[in-house]
Amino acid sequence: MIRALFLHGCHLSHMNKRENPIYKVVFLNQGQVYEMYAKQIYQSDLWGFLEIEEFVFGERTQVVVDPSEEKLKAQFEGVIRSFVPMHAIIRIDEVERLGTAKISEAKAGSNVMPFPVPMPDKN
Repeated sequence: MIRALFLHGCHLSHMNKRENPIYKVVFLNQGQVYEMYAKQIYQSDLWGFLEIEEFVFGERTQVVVDPSEEKLKAQFEGVIRSFVPMHAIIRIDEVERLGTAKISEAKAGSNVMPFPVPMPDKN
């Protein structure tokens, strides 16, 4: 089965193809904004989710290690695939170079707002 991500009505296979594209995925998760890099992104068979596979993190060849990237790397260690709700996705970009994965707080008053979802009863 061939899977592809559709963005603004454009099928990625018709865009300029790179041999090994890298995607920067920005999404909301529990009040935080995750910025991660992956090689595979596609619409899931689970309705309303995107699947993100093959996470890419910076090489450890640098003398300075970014603690936020190391935290993300440890959090996603052993993860084969993540299912992210479509309404949590903020942005997906195909990038030329790998950046630094990071987690930041979603600031109140910013233009990034989570999609409203019903809260479960506390009963």
